[in-house]
Amino acid sequence: MHRRTLPELPKTMRAAVYRGRGKVRVESLPVPALKAGEVLVRVACCGVCHTDLKKIRYGLQKPPRVYGHETAGTIVRTGRGVRGWKVGDRVAVFHHVPCGDCFYCDRGAFAQCAGYKKTGTTAGFEPAGGGYAEYVRVLPWIVRGGMVRIPKGVSFEAAHFLEPLNTCYKAVERLVPARGDVALVFGQGPIGLLFTQLLKLRGAKVLALDLMPSRRRLARKLGAAEALDPRAASVQHSVDRRTKKRGADLAVVAVPSEPAAQQALNLLRPGGQVLLFAHTRRGDEIALDPSAVCVDEKTVLGSYSACPDPGGKIAQLVFRRKVKAEPLVTHRYPLARIAEAFRRAEQPDGRSLKVVVLP
Repeated sequence: MHRRTLPELPKTMRAAVYRGRGKVRVESLPVPALKAGEVLVRVACCGVCHTDLKKIRYGLQKPPRVYGHETAGTIVRTGRGVRGWKVGDRVAVFHHVPCGDCFYCDRGAFAQCAGYKKTGTTAGFEPAGGGYAEYVRVLPWIVRGGMVRIPKGVSFEAAHFLEPLNTCYKAVERLVPARGDVALVFGQGPIGLLFTQLLKLRGAKVLALDLMPSRRRLARKLGAAEALDPRAASVQHSVDRRTKKRGADLAVVAVPSEPAAQQALNLLRPGGQVLLFAHTRRGDEIALDPSAVCVDEKTVLGSYSACPDPGGKIAQLVFRRKVKAEPLVTHRYPLARIAEAFRRAEQPDGRSLKVVVLP
């Protein structure tokens, strides 16, 4: 399409600008200008992620920035030299892409790649995601390797789950579950429910654990063999009954809770594995009995962020609805009410799961 036939874009846009610890304001910013190899995406949906909320709450990065990295929308401009993409394409946009050719990438530790640590999407200021804005500028290496075309019939709300689902898939790959394994998933928020579905797809018998009855009910609908209150004595009974008292094979701790991590380790069989997924704030501590690792040979793993999906097999789990994403969205907010969206995500109740912003 010739540039002169493209519809006019506004000069300014609304964006939620991080201005310091605990401070985010909806402001008017210039619509980002493009350089060669870049595209501009009109944001349709951006999920509220607790990683961004932690950065805002604790002031972990210098302001100003525009956060938001679970982004889906429509390409409205392409820069010089862009190949394979055109105006009107519906896309899910990742904000990190590994280089594929360094020490860490060779070993599959993609989140430790120096190139991966560079954020490749921005709505202005230092790149920080940019999805909490009307438009986001996608930098060249993300255009080449970090955008996924959304098929017809798949909503933006479903497609925005590609980034968080990818992070969970990478974690499950680290665990290497075997068919028939008994797997505990602590926390049945949006991330925990993704883990429950992925582990069920791998043939595991999932015991889903959450304090909220509504989340336990949804976990059962999405494939958990049982859904239990972690405070109940029935947790130990269920693990014993399903494993002939050996203990669970795997555990995923999808909440930043020290008691949950300790309980997970205690419920594992000798030689079992526990994966920490939500303990992302540096300086937090967990008490650990080292003999559980040394004598009982229990393994403590971590997993952070996403991995490459060159064949699109992870995306297809959403597109073909093998992982049910849309039922996880419970609250939708316009950009003007983003402070309410953040509060809802930080203070969930029995009615709330995934919170999204619709700029």
